[in-house]
Amino acid sequence: MGRLTIAAATLTIGLLGGCGGTGEDAGGATGEPWHDEVTAAASVDMVGGGAPCPLPVTFGLADGWAAEPIETPAASDELGDIVAEALTRRGGSTVRCELDGRAVVPGFLRVWTADDAGTPARQALEAFVTAEPESSGPQYRQTRTGDLDVVEATWLSRRALTDSDVREWALAVTVANRTVLVEASSTSLGEPVDVLPAYRLARDTLVATP
Repeated sequence: MGRLTIAAATLTIGLLGGCGGTGEDAGGATGEPWHDEVTAAASVDMVGGGAPCPLPVTFGLADGWAAEPIETPAASDELGDIVAEALTRRGGSTVRCELDGRAVVPGFLRVWTADDAGTPARQALEAFVTAEPESSGPQYRQTRTGDLDVVEATWLSRRALTDSDVREWALAVTVANRTVLVEASSTSLGEPVDVLPAYRLARDTLVATP
């Protein structure tokens, strides 16, 4: 697998939306905001554990999606440092892996890890959501996958390109003192719910890496 550099990340991460707030939702409803009627995609491979994306968790990869690690090259000047920071870090977490679904749907999943060991999942997720401007109406809920406690968030992100609000989702889970976040985001060409089957697959198949 090729590795994503900052140049590639600029094109893709720039399509992401933002975050905000601390609303609470028990979940379990069809339609907005969680769209629980959308079922998980079928798994054709696994992500995490080893190459191409070593992670504290492992989860299923949907058909047509490709996983690649994101690496930040060493910046040579102050401006480069600022750009690298903006593209690869958010709310105390660093992006580690990108799952590109554009071969089948216009969207991405990105996997982040909290910078500080032992950060509670809810705390890491709230910091991630609130770190991005131009967002509104965040809601949170607690779910469970196997023996893992998972916190989910959903919010509306403002897209400057289309001048519209777009819904996004993310989850956080703490495993062996490491907190992992999985973010789902559509591109400006797609519907937000298009990425949900791959996101639900990741959530529903989460296990700690042996």
